[in-house]
Amino acid sequence: QVQLVESGGGSVQAGGSLRLSCTASGRTFSSYGMGWFRQAPGNEREFVAAISTGGGRTYHAESVKGRFTISRDNAKNTVYLQMNSLKPEETAVYYCAARTGGYSQTASQYDNGYWGQGTQVTVSS
Repeated sequence: QVQLVESGGGSVQAGGSLRLSCTASGRTFSSYGMGWFRQAPGNEREFVAAISTGGGRTYHAESVKGRFTISRDNAKNTVYLQMNSLKPEETAVYYCAARTGGYSQTASQYDNGYWGQGTQVTVSS
């Protein structure tokens, strides 16, 4: 069993930055591909970024490329999402997710894995 706990959310003005963290329990963190997703009220859960087990491969949604960066520290059982130049439309609950078999940009492929409880990010104009 793996538990994922996100932190680092909060309120920021447009153009500001936040760094989200997701820390996992257990000793098998390095065997999981990790993803970040977000969901605004009334919207579907949206892919943001994903990273391979060793951190050597990353994938970012087109809408966040150049502004957001996913990374991981397997020694700390933690995956990060650095978010710069935030926009009001990026206000959402941000979730991290873990899956075996590599990373994915599809939320349903994490359903047999683990999800965190989410952290709120609010961007004001």
